[in-house]
Amino acid sequence: VQLQASGGGLVQAGGWLRLSCAASGLTFSDYLMGWFRQAPGKEREFVAAISWKVSMTAYADSVKGRFIVSRDNVASTVYLQMSGLKPEDTAVYYCAASRGTLPTGTESEYMYWGQGTQVTVSS
Repeated sequence: VQLQASGGGLVQAGGWLRLSCAASGLTFSDYLMGWFRQAPGKEREFVAAISWKVSMTAYADSVKGRFIVSRDNVASTVYLQMSGLKPEDTAVYYCAASRGTLPTGTESEYMYWGQGTQVTVSS
């Protein structure tokens, strides 16, 4: 199983980025997909998740109203549209896959992880 995250970069505060995570080696439509992030010197934290069947979503309070998670089961890809970016959004962003049914921020529920993509927001 491979999860390949991409789309990170350097952006000014208030700007936007769209992250993608392409999955292979698994039946993508059977998996709940999540996004997590880890800032320097901090623990990894949950950002957003989307279920596999009816596309239920969940978000961390810190990103609600600014980030949107979506998925394309045909392309086996999950996306994270990030707008209104803030310097505190600076982190390495990881995608992950879970066999759970409801969106969750619990890391132990996720069995596969991607390599991460760096997002840097300048003030």
